[in-house]
Amino acid sequence: MSTPIIKIEKIHRYFTVGEERVHALREVSFQIYPGEFVTIMGTSGSGKSTLLNILGCLDAPSSGEYLLDGQSIRQMSKDQRAEVRSQKIGFIFQSYNLLPKTTALENVELPLLYNASVSAQVRKSKALEALQAVGLSDRVFHKSNQLSGGQQQRVAIARSLINNPIMLLADEATGNLDTRTSYEILALFQRLHAEGKTILFVTHNPDLARFSSRNLVLRDGRILEDSYNTDRASAEAILAQLPIESD
Repeated sequence: MSTPIIKIEKIHRYFTVGEERVHALREVSFQIYPGEFVTIMGTSGSGKSTLLNILGCLDAPSSGEYLLDGQSIRQMSKDQRAEVRSQKIGFIFQSYNLLPKTTALENVELPLLYNASVSAQVRKSKALEALQAVGLSDRVFHKSNQLSGGQQQRVAIARSLINNPIMLLADEATGNLDTRTSYEILALFQRLHAEGKTILFVTHNPDLARFSSRNLVLRDGRILEDSYNTDRASAEAILAQLPIESD
């Protein structure tokens, strides 16, 4: 078996509120390997958001160990975590986080904008390639406010791909989308997974579990379930069965 991209060993995360210590995560352990598509699920208060922040190197555990691509995250400074985050993780958010009145191309170029080792020509080429990968070759010069919600999310996914990260970390990536567009985005994630991308999809929606290869369920800061899908649903197939809405 290959070396895990993520290795979580007995991590705890607690916060001090006044004189009280609040435990958000309790002795959480799991490993994620290259090429997995994992949904991380849980209701409000389950510890899902805290785990997301740790996995995304936005926070560090109070105790225990988090190894990302073999590197210990808990021992790093905020600046070191930020560097690892920019190099190894592609983020996709529910709210897209695109710059307004800026073209799709410019939004996708953004992660490389301050990398002096990447020329403007290479940056543009990589951005065009990423936009093509998400099916937006015909929307390159459209501004954010000229794109639908689904197209904006595709731009966000393209932006997450431009640095060729070792994993994509999606936070409620279909939460703001209608049913049809949600399946379009899920189909895109399934295609990226089929191409070898490692994907962590954080969601409160248990229906999304059937589209991934593995499911982690959190409750009260602990892993309640860690299961594998042997019969995954195809978002593309469901999409094909949906009626096409007319204007």
